[in-house]
Amino acid sequence: MNFQLRGRVIFFATNNVNKFNEACNVLAHYRIAAGMIRAKTSEIQSDSLEEIAKESVMKSFQECNLPVIVEDAGLFIEALNGFPGPYAAYVYRTIGNRGLLQFMENTKDRKAKFQSAVAYYDAELKSPMCFKDEVIGEITRKERKGDGKSGFGFDPVFRPINSCKTFAEMSTSEKNRYSHRAKAFRTFAKWYGRFR
Repeated sequence: MNFQLRGRVIFFATNNVNKFNEACNVLAHYRIAAGMIRAKTSEIQSDSLEEIAKESVMKSFQECNLPVIVEDAGLFIEALNGFPGPYAAYVYRTIGNRGLLQFMENTKDRKAKFQSAVAYYDAELKSPMCFKDEVIGEITRKERKGDGKSGFGFDPVFRPINSCKTFAEMSTSEKNRYSHRAKAFRTFAKWYGRFR
């Protein structure tokens, strides 16, 4: 281990290596190292990303007893009254990008936002800390994957404002300039640097 990083190592409980890589890309700028812990697949059903993330980070801490972080994200589509929201992962597994695009085929209003809630907990805290952020954009008319090697989930159909590319058409570092997840992890990293 790099001794300069001692005391600045956290563990990210997730089953998604793409999320882990995006988080590591952000955290490295703040000299925070992260290890990946496979997360338990069950999570509470809630309309609140923050509530889901906090509950999940507590469960993960009970399993590993290490400084741990959990991230939960949702896609909120304006014309669909915020659907799928915190149920985005389930909707993606069920109907995928093609199903979502078919669902919105005759919808003119394409406005949407991705939101992220990053929850952190360690033995010194009384309760989990939560850091939230979002990115505004739109749902594209078709999937746009670029080279097909980048992005995951709804990334091929989400284009943030001020960009001509979908998340899937961007490299990790490019996506991190816009993404809800990167913004939330930056806020966490700044807090962590001051208090841990």
